[in-house]
Amino acid sequence: MDETLHLMVTFALSAGIGLLVGLERERKPSVKAGVRTFTLIAVAGSLAALLEDATDSAWSLGAGALCIAGTLVAAYLQDRDSVRDDSGTTTVIAALAVFFLGAVNFYGYPTLAAALGVGITILLYFKAEIEGFSHKLTGQDIRSMLQFAVLTAVILPLLPDRAFGPYGVLNPFQIWLMVVLVAAVSLSGYVAWRLTLGRHGLLLTGVLGGLVSSTATTLAYARQVGARSQTIPAAVLVILLSNATMLVRVLVLVGVVAPDMLLRALVVFVPALLLALAGVAWRWRAIGTLPANGEETFRNPTQLVTALSFGALYAGILVFSAWVNDLLGISGLLALAAVSGLTDVDAITLSSMQMLNRDVLTRETALTAVAVAVGSNLVFKTVMASATGGRLIRVPIVVGFGAVLLGLAAGVAALHRLA
Repeated sequence: MDETLHLMVTFALSAGIGLLVGLERERKPSVKAGVRTFTLIAVAGSLAALLEDATDSAWSLGAGALCIAGTLVAAYLQDRDSVRDDSGTTTVIAALAVFFLGAVNFYGYPTLAAALGVGITILLYFKAEIEGFSHKLTGQDIRSMLQFAVLTAVILPLLPDRAFGPYGVLNPFQIWLMVVLVAAVSLSGYVAWRLTLGRHGLLLTGVLGGLVSSTATTLAYARQVGARSQTIPAAVLVILLSNATMLVRVLVLVGVVAPDMLLRALVVFVPALLLALAGVAWRWRAIGTLPANGEETFRNPTQLVTALSFGALYAGILVFSAWVNDLLGISGLLALAAVSGLTDVDAITLSSMQMLNRDVLTRETALTAVAVAVGSNLVFKTVMASATGGRLIRVPIVVGFGAVLLGLAAGVAALHRLA
């Protein structure tokens, strides 16, 4: 009885997967397979797998796939008029995928089958958006995405996962993994920007700017104010929001590299983040909704030279941090964090968390170093924005970033009280 119930649940899930994909296909009048057909195809996949398991023969799955494909191809060939609107290739491939998902589900991978079924449905449903996105990509965009694939799937697996060099802090695999992590975070923001064209509001622009590069966003919008091509309220809103997103980005990096430190990192950065969001709300009330400007802010972040430069910077900070901490202690490390944080927060964040994982730094020292780097970065952006955008943008930027720095100082004080 238990086995019968298990089979019923298995076939019900397969039917649900086929039903989901079939609902999407039913939206196109020219397709030759809709809700009922896709449901039956998924069930047929489970039946073929059951037959194969019962007879200990591999022919049923192959024969079933050939029958499914042959039937759909014949249906399209018989109706020549529909082929002009839809070649049927996507539907045939989707049907074969659903057939094999039914088999995968039967063989004990229901979660995988369901997840792939949802993924296939999403892929089919957003056809227009995906095709539109691909047409908007430049040759350089595609090359950069291919470079990211090389960084992740080709270079990373080839690197040795063991320590080298002075203080035993240079692990090629770990260093490159950090390069991939930062590139992935930046690339996600860049892809979202390309999908939405950056014209869906200042809030989206600020968030994506923080994901790609809060420094580039701050500079670009301050420059627009100086050139009178952007209003001050809109520019300040985008700048404050991009730097609030930068704080979230730091928390994400800490959570990925040193998850045990996330709660303490929240103590340090949440006060600053709340004050940053308060500044965003303050500026938002002043402007209502205005169109976002400044598409030059965003450039593809996965260039190979950029990745190599970040990897070298990260490795250098690892070695130099270990040396400074060994020679001068916490004061020297905080000075290094202040200097390195002027232009890049990711490298010192990742290196501090890695040194913490190896027990080179205490929890309080590691998070204080990250906070100092963030504070240094905010001070640098304040000076840069004031110099680029002029006196009209200087006051709101100083007030907004000053509040964030006060929140950061309060978070560091709270961290040391907890120690």
